Amino acid sequence: MPVQTAESQAKMSPSEAINLLIEGNERFLNGAMKERDLMSEVEATANGQYPFACIVGCIDSRVPVTSVFDQGIGSLFVATVAGNIINEDILGSLEFGCAAAGSKAVVVLGHTSCGAVKGACDHVELGNLTSLLSKINASVMETTEPTDPADRNSSNLDFVNEVAKHNVCRSVEDIRIKSNVLRRLEEEGKITIVGAMYDVGTGKVSFLD
Repeated sequence: MPVQTAESQAKMSPSEAINLLIEGNERFLNGAMKERDLMSEVEATANGQYPFACIVGCIDSRVPVTSVFDQGIGSLFVATVAGNIINEDILGSLEFGCAAAGSKAVVVLGHTSCGAVKGACDHVELGNLTSLLSKINASVMETTEPTDPADRNSSNLDFVNEVAKHNVCRSVEDIRIKSNVLRRLEEEGKITIVGAMYDVGTGKVSFLD
């Protein structure tokens, strides 16, 4: 099928970009993914790329971002980091994707049973991972239930998944707060910045309000 072009990207609205992702995930869930000639897509994108969305995802091997949204080569910018946290390098990548390369949406994609979130819930300390997990600590604190300390750890998946949702929302707000470029683009209606959760047990992506 055809790849994204400068023309198709330019015509797309932020809401249409999100709808393409939703429709792609529905195809993924229903086993109706589009047939693709990947080598043809390689050739078609060799001289330029026009992705319609930027995804900030986790490094988790169970969340193959391009596949779960049923997108081909040249359709998505994908930045992955454990716990889908936001840092200066991720922000710079997103600014390139939207301000320089024309993408219409930024999606922070968290997921259930996240190992990084579990580590933060358990207060794991391990080399450079300690600093990364510290960025999730605020989301652990924001998740007020359950109150019993015995239930506020990685063995309670309901707690872990709720922390993961808070973490996604915090990352969305971090993008707006820490990037004047992206915040301005969103205020001008040129992009949208949203959060979503992927269920590793079902393959479903749920966009957060």
